[in-house]
Amino acid sequence: MAELSGKYLVGVYDDDDTVLHAVPKLRKAGVKIKEVYSPFPIHGLDEALGHPRTRIGIAAFMFGVTGCIVALTLMIWTMGIDWPMIVGGKDPISIPNYIPITFELTVLFTAFGMVTTFFISNGLGPGTHFHPRFDVRSTDNKFVMAIDLGRNSMSEDEISRALKDSGAEEVNIKQF
Repeated sequence: MAELSGKYLVGVYDDDDTVLHAVPKLRKAGVKIKEVYSPFPIHGLDEALGHPRTRIGIAAFMFGVTGCIVALTLMIWTMGIDWPMIVGGKDPISIPNYIPITFELTVLFTAFGMVTTFFISNGLGPGTHFHPRFDVRSTDNKFVMAIDLGRNSMSEDEISRALKDSGAEEVNIKQF
């Protein structure tokens, strides 16, 4: 996660539908939106902002496959090759006996892998401190659109007017 610096224009919205419909209008007008902060996920906002489809499902699948391979390798090696155990008259390498443990390790690897991926991809982890920088109300009941003035060719007044026209109830300037 990149550190924020510069001058930002912040539009505060009262309704999720208003902010969802404002994003395409502003993008069509040529405004480059840095981010939209919301107290809950808004369906369709990622597409409206132009974010690509997430590949997190691929990561989850790979963590699951890794867990499955580790579980089978561990059990086949320990119970079938290194120290063969005959339990209940069954073969030492009996795959049906290994299914419960394989399932559990698949889920465990996927869960830990996804939590780690989430923290790394969002710039969170030990030593990082998150606090809402644009507007504290974005964690409660307001929707905040942040626009980096350094990345936009339009003037501050034009962007401010566009934000108001799109339904923003407040427009503020934040300097970092």
